[in-house]
Amino acid sequence: MTRLTHFDAAGQAHMVDVGGKAATARRAVAEGIIRMLPATFALVKNGGHKKGDVLGIARVAAIMAAKKTWDLIPLCHPIALTRLAVEFELLDGESAVRIAVTAECNGQTGVEMEALTAVNVGLLTIYDMCKAVDRGMEITGVRLLEKDGGKSGAWRHADTEA
Repeated sequence: MTRLTHFDAAGQAHMVDVGGKAATARRAVAEGIIRMLPATFALVKNGGHKKGDVLGIARVAAIMAAKKTWDLIPLCHPIALTRLAVEFELLDGESAVRIAVTAECNGQTGVEMEALTAVNVGLLTIYDMCKAVDRGMEITGVRLLEKDGGKSGAWRHADTEA
């Protein structure tokens, strides 16, 4: 790519015109990690948090965020998501939780921003739910892992398995 698509020839920000693009199956996968104290991790893992099911609430927050991405990120198109999967992995040895989000649609533009937004809001929700006991939690490693569909086809992060 030789230019940023969200700027016109005069350098002004604009919403990319996708009207002439064919609707295709689109898919994106993103991930991120939140690290916490072992005691906080135990509360999340064992469901002992007084606010309730931390990961269940974070899952719903991630789904809601993906559906509202176009409201949150300037110049994003509204997308009719056909599927959004939110998975958590408890990393015992690291006192961390990994979230992975898969977003899918049939449309004229990709779903990378929806997957990334869902990851971020899911992680922020975990932080919000647990901040009373651990303000030092760290959100890290938020990244796009892969995307499929559209004119540019498939892309995989260099660190992921083929």
